[in-house]
Order: sequence, then C-alpha cells, then structure tokens
Amino acid sequence: MEIRSVEGADYYTISPLINEWWNGRQMSDMLPKLFFDHFQNTSFIAEEKGEIIGFLIGFLSQSHIKEAYIHFVGVHPEYRGKKIGKQLYSHFFDVIKQNGRNTIRCVTSPVNKTSIAYHTKCLMQNKSTEFCGEFM
Repeated sequence: MEIRSVEGADYYTISPLINEWWNGRQMSDMLPKLFFDHFQNTSFIAEEKGEIIGFLIGFLSQSHIKEAYIHFVGVHPEYRGKKIGKQLYSHFFDVIKQNGRNTIRCVTSPVNKTSIAYHTKCLMQNKSTEFCGEFM
C-alpha cells in the first residue's frame, strides 16, 4: 500500500464511491472538489495496485494556529480492519506536527457508531496529539 497526497483529479474517482462505501447514505455532497484542489498538502489517498482503497481529507486551521481538522475519511469496505485508516491518520498526524499543530478536531454523525468507536480508540492511543471529536 502507498499513501500519497490527493490531486484534483482524484475527486472524480472518489466522489462516486462515497455513497457506495457509506452503504447508500447520501454523503458525496459533503465532499466538494474544492477540498481536492486546496488541501493537497494535508489530504491523502491510500492505494493498492493503483486502486484507491482509502482517503483522508484534512486541513490546517486558518483561525487556530495550533489546530488541524479532519473533514472526511473513508476506507473501501473490503479493506476495513486492515489498518488503512490508522495509517492515513498516522500520516496526517505526522504532517500536522511538522506544521506546529498539536490539536486535531473532527465531527461525525451520532448515527455512525463505527466512526465514534474508531475515533474514541484513536483518541486513547494517540497521547502526543490532542484529538477532539464532536458527535453532531
């Protein structure tokens, strides 16, 4: 598996997959192309043999100089449980630390129990960075 920065063209591959990966939930509108164009230094793609198997879209806060924000993360259903998300998060953590950030914020839906459990576990395992999740 390789992790690389997103490119604008990745939007056209990922956008149609989002609703499928979220079991039909209409989520693709929450990830417009501007994220792929303007946050390439802090957004990443996980690939296996040229196939996108995961992605993380994040950015450095413009208002809070010690904070970063994770906007959207997805892992192909057939690759879940194989630490793809963990590797994407780890890569993001490294990049934000290099940029002097020590707090990560994210939001997830209260109906997404898998996401809540994952982020709670992530919070407990990552002692060097403050990880603040909101469930809205």
